Amino acid sequence: MRWYWLDRFLEFTSGRRAVAIKNVTLGEESLDDYYPGFPVLPPSLIVEGLAQAGGLLVGELSQFRERVVLAKINRVVFFRPVFPGDRLTYSADMLDCNPQGAIVQGQAAVDGDPVADMELVFAHLDDRFPRELFGPDELREFVDKFRLYDVARDEEGNRIPFPAYLRRA
Repeated sequence: MRWYWLDRFLEFTSGRRAVAIKNVTLGEESLDDYYPGFPVLPPSLIVEGLAQAGGLLVGELSQFRERVVLAKINRVVFFRPVFPGDRLTYSADMLDCNPQGAIVQGQAAVDGDPVADMELVFAHLDDRFPRELFGPDELREFVDKFRLYDVARDEEGNRIPFPAYLRRA
């Protein structure tokens, strides 16, 4: 079972920026369990949502051929809780990317009010880690659910096509 902490992408510029949303509902079990009697989204799941948005931003640069994992949280600051009924907007901006990994600056907000600010470090896994994180069919399903390629653009604003090898999966 996969846990999705994004609902869809609103904006995606290859190698630069991703903006996604998460609608928080009372139907999510984690809200009941975190603080009984006071439904609030656990801060760790806000980090996870930004990590999913940032990880897809990093992974798309190689058309998802490199395995990307969250390696480190350099900094995180939380400003306010997130409640059922809130629409969380995640913004992930690429600060740096190289063969070893990437650094992403992330913000979360509700109706323009800051919820969290963080810097995430992603690593590209090499052959010392032989296990696949996602198979091509699973990855295709993942990006389809978020409608990433509905909004994905390159730096000049041209639409980014869905990677051929994922389309065949």
